[in-house]
This record gives sequence, C-alpha cells and structure tokens, in this order.
Amino acid sequence: MERFLLLVLSCLGISRVTADSLSPPVNVTIKALKANSAVVTWDIPEGDSVIGFAITQQKKDVRMLRFIQEVNTTTRSCALWDLEEETDYIVHVQSISMTGTSPLSEPLRFRTPKEAETQASKSKDEVTMEEVGQTTQLRAGELIIIVVVLIMWAGVIALFCRQYDIIKDNEPNNNKDKAKNSSECSTPEHPTGGLLRSKFPKNNNNNNRMPSVNIIEV
Repeated sequence: MERFLLLVLSCLGISRVTADSLSPPVNVTIKALKANSAVVTWDIPEGDSVIGFAITQQKKDVRMLRFIQEVNTTTRSCALWDLEEETDYIVHVQSISMTGTSPLSEPLRFRTPKEAETQASKSKDEVTMEEVGQTTQLRAGELIIIVVVLIMWAGVIALFCRQYDIIKDNEPNNNKDKAKNSSECSTPEHPTGGLLRSKFPKNNNNNNRMPSVNIIEV
C-alpha cells in the first residue's frame, strides 16, 4: 500500500486527470469529531472499480488546501488530524481507479468543537460508565442479601415443621402414659382412684360397748 500526503498551497486549485466513467463517492459523513481530529467516511457506488481515494481538506474562507491520497486500498474512511478547535472545514472525497479519479463529492462542511467541550463530553461518558458499574454492584449486593434472607426463612420454616412433627408424634405416647397412671390409682369402689374405705359398718350407738371375751382355761 502506498500512501502520499501532499500539502498544496494554491490559489487556482488542483488539476487532476478525471475518469468520466467513475462516479463520485456518496454518503460522505464526519464521525468521531473532536477539537483536533475527525474521521471522514463515505460509500462507493455499486459497480465502480476503485483502488484508492483522494481527500481535499480546506478551512472555510482560507485558500490553503490539504490533499490526502491513498491507493491500493479498499478502505472507506480516513482520519483528519492537526485540526484547529472552533474552526469550520470543507472536505471533498474522490475515488481513484486505474483510469483516473472521479469527480469531487458533494462538499461536507463541519466545525470542530472546543477542547473544553470535548473533555466535558469525555468526563460525562466516564461518569456514566462509573455510575453503571456502581449500579451493577448495588444490584448484585441486593440480590445476595435477598438470597441470604430467603435461605434463613427457609431454615426457620423447616425447623418449625420438624418441631411440630416431633410434638405431634409424642402426643399419643403422652395420652397412653396418662391412662396408665389413672388405672393404677383406681379401685373397684372408686374407679377414678382414691382411698379405700373401710367395709366395717359404723356403730351408731352412743354407748360403745366392749365385746365380751370368754377365757377358757385348760
């Protein structure tokens, strides 16, 4: 690939061999515009056999031209450098073929911004990326906290269910023990338990008499 950079100071312009069958580039635009640089992009009409390009760059109201030419390439963009901030420029693009060059494209006019505006835009983009990173970290932390809380609640519910099953299983055994203790304390006369009363009848006579005892000596 051969690249030629020519700085031409001319009051009459640049005379070049023009190929009548070659169409000029279309959709010429400016991208990545900064205070001191920019990128020119374009498209080639379908069917044109192009081996390179040529760009003329000119300050508005100034007769000085910058001429950039590149051959043996299929690229559709070119970087402009050493621009001045807050300056108007005019750019033309031409296609190069084996037979010559195409007519000039439609003029593209653009203005470079201030260096401070470029830095402010860059800082804003950096701040935005930092905010996005912080937001992502916060969301990740919130998700971790939510997962931990859910795990704790699941553990509490599982422990409660286990204790409930243990209590439920022990209820029949407690009922059996109560029934056994009640049967041990019961009597025929008092099935529900209690003291056994004497079966001897009470003597209602106020004069308590001693039973007679007969002693027989042999």
